[in-house]
Amino acid sequence: MRALLPLLPLLRTGWGWRAGPPAAARAPRGARAGPGPHRAMASYRTEERGRPRSPGYRLFFQNVAGHYISPFHDIPLKVDSTENLFNMVVEVPRWTNAKMEIATKEPLNPIKQDIKDGKLRYVANIFPHKGYIWNYGALPQTWEDPHRKDKSTDCCGDNDPIDVCEIGSKVLSCGEVIPVKILGILALIDQGETDWKIIAINVNDPEASKFHDIDDVKKYKPGYLEATLNWFRFYKVPEGKPENQFAFNGEFKNKAFALDVIKSTHECWKALLMKKCDGGAIKCTNVHICDSPFHCTQEEARSIVELVSSSPNQESNTEDQVWHFLGK
Repeated sequence: MRALLPLLPLLRTGWGWRAGPPAAARAPRGARAGPGPHRAMASYRTEERGRPRSPGYRLFFQNVAGHYISPFHDIPLKVDSTENLFNMVVEVPRWTNAKMEIATKEPLNPIKQDIKDGKLRYVANIFPHKGYIWNYGALPQTWEDPHRKDKSTDCCGDNDPIDVCEIGSKVLSCGEVIPVKILGILALIDQGETDWKIIAINVNDPEASKFHDIDDVKKYKPGYLEATLNWFRFYKVPEGKPENQFAFNGEFKNKAFALDVIKSTHECWKALLMKKCDGGAIKCTNVHICDSPFHCTQEEARSIVELVSSSPNQESNTEDQVWHFLGK
């Protein structure tokens, strides 16, 4: 059996918990290993179980010491306690269609492909786009509480970590953990629930220095916010559903507003991890939050992963590529 390494020390910050200080490690699949100003993703790596495009596929996360962790609970929200940089877990690379997501209702919360009515989910291609038009993912250590009505939207949360649309120039990989600058936010109302969409950019993107707030997106990427609004408005229409609605008449709110929302959802996550609210079916198993009642040992985490089949022989699903033109 592989020798166990000691747990990294835990540092408590105003925004939550983080393990530190990180050391160099092999970057996750698809990540660049070269030097750079921020190498948050070098602190994490991923392990595949099962065959991609199959119901049993799971992507588990490990920390720098090789211990299994939860990307939902164990990766800190902030890159550090001083800079205004946040960690983003990439679930869906730009231009792809498979609806990959953190499995909030499974222990250790691996990434899996969503299933609906017994079928693997793919987002439709809607003219003029192919799949997701950004790198799509989530901020760890956040939770949109389905029992808490948001004061600005008058709707409860959607029971998930807060979503992120990363607008940089690179196509990232599923499972990458990247540092992002927050630029703004959009309030999607999905079947009566608040589903916030953070607009952010990879801090290591060649153009990141030009972006500081939502108006910079309008200036340097004209049309991108309009395309984002239309994408979220129409993406469920090919499934026979009505157009999605938005709070604030679809207005993108600025960075300051977004940071307030992030802080609020982080507080909700803290309550969830400390069992101070009803999390329902959400799994809060974690390795790093030692004072959480859901904390588990490294050995218990490894046992959870080993229960998931690693066989690549599962039948994979072939994605139908159809392009929809939604004319008025």
